[in-house]
Amino acid sequence: MIALTAAEVAELAGGEVRSGPPTARTQGPVVIDSRAAAPGALFVALPGERVDGAEYAAAAVRAGATVVLAERVVDLPDPAALVLVEDGVAALGRLAAGVLDRLRRDGAGPLVVGVTGSQGKTTTKDLLAQVLPGPVVAPQGSFNNEIGAPLTVLRADGSTRSLVVEMGARGIGHIARLCAVARPDVGVELVVGAAHAGEFGSLEATAQAKGELVEALRPDGLAVLNADDDRVAAMASRTTARVLTFGRSPHADVRADDVALDDRARARFVLRTGSEAADVRLRLHGEHQVTNALAAAAVALGTGSPLADVARALSEAEVTSPGRMQVVERADGVTIVHDAYNANPDSVRAALKALVQMAGARRTWAVLGEMLELGPASRDEHDVVGRTVVRLDVDQLLVVGAGARPVYTGAVMEGSWGDEAAFAEDVDAALEFLEPRLQPGDVVLVKSSNGAGLARLAQTLISAEASEK
Repeated sequence: MIALTAAEVAELAGGEVRSGPPTARTQGPVVIDSRAAAPGALFVALPGERVDGAEYAAAAVRAGATVVLAERVVDLPDPAALVLVEDGVAALGRLAAGVLDRLRRDGAGPLVVGVTGSQGKTTTKDLLAQVLPGPVVAPQGSFNNEIGAPLTVLRADGSTRSLVVEMGARGIGHIARLCAVARPDVGVELVVGAAHAGEFGSLEATAQAKGELVEALRPDGLAVLNADDDRVAAMASRTTARVLTFGRSPHADVRADDVALDDRARARFVLRTGSEAADVRLRLHGEHQVTNALAAAAVALGTGSPLADVARALSEAEVTSPGRMQVVERADGVTIVHDAYNANPDSVRAALKALVQMAGARRTWAVLGEMLELGPASRDEHDVVGRTVVRLDVDQLLVVGAGARPVYTGAVMEGSWGDEAAFAEDVDAALEFLEPRLQPGDVVLVKSSNGAGLARLAQTLISAEASEK
């Protein structure tokens, strides 16, 4: 973050310095967790359902924070300053927008890339962080809401060349508000899927919400659209910016030809744009990663990077966010595929296909938990996933949690399964079932929405002696 006085923080955030010196200077990280405070930090004390950040303001100051932004008056150790605001989340957004405006003065500042889509956002932002000119600031984890996006912006400083902002939405208007915080130069639209059908109600409503990103672009901006998704491709009519398409379609501006997978389900392909071509060999697992790689390539190419450099960067890129097709081989020969950060019907099918591809002749386990936020279609979507497990010839299925039970029943109905399918009430029961049954050579996919809690199961299965591949 750029250096600011408490008075400047108050001006940008729409608050007032209530106590402490207005000249108190913050130039460290902006944090919402007092445990992350460091010398020079700005601590934003947000109220929550279970914890009120204001109660930890003094602790943040003792850890080094020099300015606190809060919704109520709190006593702070000297010489910290308190900036009082009415709405902490709104003030955080205004502060981020104001800092970005300062970085953009006189035509300078970072290239701001907004990324949205029903799936693939986190992997794509990780790829962009490794493909775009640096220094690059990109979200840590999946910071994609009205708190995470401003925190990402506020990590940028005068040296930042590329700023990647992941933009999620749970309703109409959400992405438009994020774009007001981090006005994008480039907007990336990945996929319109059923990931949040419970909130949006229909794919059409999802597309309407996601398209707010390209609507926010200026005429000199760049809209990067998935040519393989009709709803995304149709967003070209909703922007005045230049449009660049990506995909497997022969009509895409940036496309992948001759896609093939190795024995670990890592894709290799020919990256083409215009008359140029270059070979790419991804280190990421799953054919679906080709779409994410093409999106990142289109952004880099569309903003001036040479094709050869982009292909090389993609070939060297690694998984940097845990729980996204993270493949770990245990010392005993069991392979764990940790993909339990997020899940929707499309991403589960993609992960199952990758499981079968990378296992080859080895025994496969699909350990599946609930896909959240699917609304009235939830039961049917889980049932279809269970049937897909059978059709893909996965060897063993373990379904975890009551919300995911239709996956189990769907598989049993489709395949008349007996011992091949099992159900566990919770993570502890799943571990008790799994651990004595795993054998050297087994490949185990753990997949669910984050809220279903299977990340703990995956992390427990990964032994201390594991070596990531």
